[in-house]
Amino acid sequence: MLNALAYESWALHALIWLPFVGMVHVLWAAEERAKHLALRWSLVVFVLSIGLWWAYDPALGGGYQLVSSRSWIAAWGVNYALGIDGISLFMVLLTTFTTPLAILGAFNYIKKRQKPFYALMLLLEVGVVGVFSATDLFLFYVFFELTLVPMYFIIGIWGGERRIYAAIKFFLYTAVGSLLMLVGILYIYVRGKVLLGVASFAFVDLLQIPLTTGEQMWLFGAFALAFAIKVPLFPFHTWLPDAHVEAPTPGSVVLAAVLLKMGTYGFVRFLLPFFPVAVRHPTVVGIMLALGVIGIIYAAWVAAVQPDAKKLVAYTSVAHMGFVVIGVFALNLNGLQGGLLVMISHGISTGALFLLLGMLYERRHTRAIDEFGGIGRVAPWLATAFVITALTSIGLPGTSGFVGEFLALIGVFEDHPGVGIFATSGVIFAAYYMLPMVQSVFFNALEKPENRAVQDLSRRELIILTPMIALMIVIGVHPTPLLRRTEPSAQMVIDRVWESVQLGEAIIEVDPSTDLGAAETDDPVGTATAADGAE
Repeated sequence: MLNALAYESWALHALIWLPFVGMVHVLWAAEERAKHLALRWSLVVFVLSIGLWWAYDPALGGGYQLVSSRSWIAAWGVNYALGIDGISLFMVLLTTFTTPLAILGAFNYIKKRQKPFYALMLLLEVGVVGVFSATDLFLFYVFFELTLVPMYFIIGIWGGERRIYAAIKFFLYTAVGSLLMLVGILYIYVRGKVLLGVASFAFVDLLQIPLTTGEQMWLFGAFALAFAIKVPLFPFHTWLPDAHVEAPTPGSVVLAAVLLKMGTYGFVRFLLPFFPVAVRHPTVVGIMLALGVIGIIYAAWVAAVQPDAKKLVAYTSVAHMGFVVIGVFALNLNGLQGGLLVMISHGISTGALFLLLGMLYERRHTRAIDEFGGIGRVAPWLATAFVITALTSIGLPGTSGFVGEFLALIGVFEDHPGVGIFATSGVIFAAYYMLPMVQSVFFNALEKPENRAVQDLSRRELIILTPMIALMIVIGVHPTPLLRRTEPSAQMVIDRVWESVQLGEAIIEVDPSTDLGAAETDDPVGTATAADGAE
């Protein structure tokens, strides 16, 4: 059926540009129709994206599929090139799945300036899907920067009392990191023209450029800082709690579910395959693992003392992204697949938590934990949904949160058991900050009259939460389909790292009398000289 429709040739283009068409439609429509039009367009995009599950064939290997490319700026070697692999597949699906739920969740929350709000939500979907499907580095950067604009205005216009401060802080942090990445992109591009005579921003072309270890270390730093801010990785996380607390509910949902994943996706897509020698450097590995573990433990401790439920959940994102980082930099298949599953699970569960907190705020107009109590007695379905989501966030066995964290920890234990022990303590701390909050909000004494009047979930809210909770359980019980699709691409990334390292070791072992061993930082990885030495 998909082949008959030539789905592979137009699907990714449609997923990017249909939200843009929807944005224009929303802006031209009447104010009262804006939210319904935005929901319909986002649902069309989601339905079309479902076909990616069958269109992507893991049996063909871990490379890009559904590839299409058109010349854009020929003089610079820039192409409008799209494609997906087993890694980007789930990031695209997570984006198209989350966007209509976030829009539906905004129906009662956004009362003013509805047309620009829903138009910006669709524009944000354009940027995020573009980031995950671009196979040209210049195009990737354009989409990466595009996501800043709608999120800046979503926070700055529809946010809370300190929305301007939070929006500017979010923008400046991310923009500074992005500029460093731009410098790195231009350096690689120029090196490609000089060494290979190829003017191209295509991923597959840039991977062939020989870089010395010294160059890889500097470029790793530029790219890593940009993505660490986006994750956000400790200590670059300080913008996130402010952005989450001040953002409207749908903004927080999209920010947690997909925007943070752009940082960890960048780790996997760029840092590991582009700079393999730098990635394997003991100092680099030690720093990244340490920052991941610190983020897990520090964020848990800070979350445990938060009086604001939304800020508490915001800090949980820092902890979960710490698990992703240690999984990625375990540099083995278990760790990397675990990190990818944590990304997917976190996007679903934390997005659901922000939606649930938004529903509570619509009923009580407060986020202070002490203002609640005993709500489970008057709103049992709301309490049930919150408890399941919270347990998924903690990583209870049988939920999606457990599978990802378990695999990430196995990957770390293989080569760094000490790091694994400290990281495992984060699971205990997660229960320490999440369960008391659930207890205080839903199961303490029902004393305040305002809490007695809280209504249970509406039909619209049940429609929002049901598919999210279902995925939390299905992935937790049967993660094999996801692992089967991510494995070839994840293995290809790991092979790229280890093959480069083995090549460098072969050079030193075969000809120790030369100065290559003493001056390893001056040897380009993968050059003809290296290959000859290995022979």
